[in-house]
Amino acid sequence: LVPPGTFMMGASPGDTQASDDEKPAHEVTITKAFYLGRTEVTQAQWFKVMDTNPSKFRGESLPVDSVSWNDISVFLKKASGGLQLPTEAEWEYACRAGTKGATYGDLDLIAWNNASSGGTTHAVGKLQPNALGFFDMLGNVWEWCEDWYGPYSSGSVTNPTGPTTGSYRLLRGGYWGDYSYDCSASLRLNSRFLVKSVGFRVVRTP
Repeated sequence: LVPPGTFMMGASPGDTQASDDEKPAHEVTITKAFYLGRTEVTQAQWFKVMDTNPSKFRGESLPVDSVSWNDISVFLKKASGGLQLPTEAEWEYACRAGTKGATYGDLDLIAWNNASSGGTTHAVGKLQPNALGFFDMLGNVWEWCEDWYGPYSSGSVTNPTGPTTGSYRLLRGGYWGDYSYDCSASLRLNSRFLVKSVGFRVVRTP
């Protein structure tokens, strides 16, 4: 369970590697608590619902990869139980877990990245979690968000859900092949290309 609260979304203070679309940093308030998956959805969980496994890297405890936003929409409908994708704001709020830096800890202790992954995904939940108990928020696989990709607001916002329309959806968190500057709490990627390094985690309202 992620409690409601207010945080600064976007480029972290002193982050000289932040991209223009991570700016301006702005105050975001989340007014309602929400449940978020402690880990990325695994291949075993995906197979139980979908009876297929699209993943490039195979293993029941590995995160499912190579899934599109539309694929996930089908999964969420079949899984029922009110599961959804997190909004971009929910994702970053949960990832930061009260921290203000680009990461919530030493990257090699919290994220499978270019320096530590060996060129593959890894079983979920094996590295250190953040302060809220979430694993692999950075690294391992990119994670889909509900929002369309678009520019940030310049002012404070409450429960933002992104643009009403767009061309691309949002990905967050970096993946196993990314260097340290791409595995950050604020980095944003649009889904112009579906790559083999994309997965997701689910959210549910209480």
